[in-house]
Amino acid sequence: MRCRRPSLHGSTLKKASLWGAFFVSTLATAPLALAAACPLLPDGQEVEVRQVVDGDTLRLVDGRSVRLIGINAPELGRSGGTAQPYAEDARRRLQALVDASDDRLRLVPGREATDHYGRTLAHLYDRQGRNLEAQLIAEGLGYAVAIAPNTRLAGCQVAAEGAARKARLGVWKKDPTLSATHIQESGFAVVQGRLQGIERNRGGLWLQFDGDLVVNVPNRFVDAFAELPLQQWIGRQLEARGWIVDRSRRQEAGRARWQLTLSDPHMLGLRVESF
Repeated sequence: MRCRRPSLHGSTLKKASLWGAFFVSTLATAPLALAAACPLLPDGQEVEVRQVVDGDTLRLVDGRSVRLIGINAPELGRSGGTAQPYAEDARRRLQALVDASDDRLRLVPGREATDHYGRTLAHLYDRQGRNLEAQLIAEGLGYAVAIAPNTRLAGCQVAAEGAARKARLGVWKKDPTLSATHIQESGFAVVQGRLQGIERNRGGLWLQFDGDLVVNVPNRFVDAFAELPLQQWIGRQLEARGWIVDRSRRQEAGRARWQLTLSDPHMLGLRVESF
């Protein structure tokens, strides 16, 4: 669906207090301090790690596969494929963090406990109570992501990314953003493009970017975006991140080919020219 002229049907979009948090940070603190800034959440359990799979996934001795909340690490090459830059660095660093705690970590399950692969969604902490996701993000070994309802540490994790981005560490050494006009495949991306229009209908909020991309906020999450000044952003360069889906199999006149669905406002903000 390609958006027409902006039509918010009377919904109020207030000025933002969140938009800059994802993309700008004045923090220049060391990764350990940033990891410690993410609070140790209650209702945790001690677990023992059997294997580190990649930079955001590991397996426990009890048989569970755990996907870390709040981080998306670069993908390792699978089935002969080429690994993304810093994928192996992220895996090795997570292994080192696990080793430093003698394979024993504190696991706090997410409010949404599993993903569609059946993996446990959780935050992990070392023996000193430091959040492992925030430490990896602060070192530039993964992107901060916020997916409702598992967003309790989104603020401190995006602050960790702000420090890595400012210092141009890891994935931020070069600009990793993808232009909305140059999307060629599905998958995770940090996309930058000009906001051309906004529409609200029964499917939620639809933000039309230049190129062939539409960003959707489903109705159940729209209220969380109320503080973003979206009307003021029309015509400006934005950044959005998440998993892009190719909708070309259901071709309809005026329908954008690429869709990115958001559930938390930390995933959307003004483009910062930092590279």
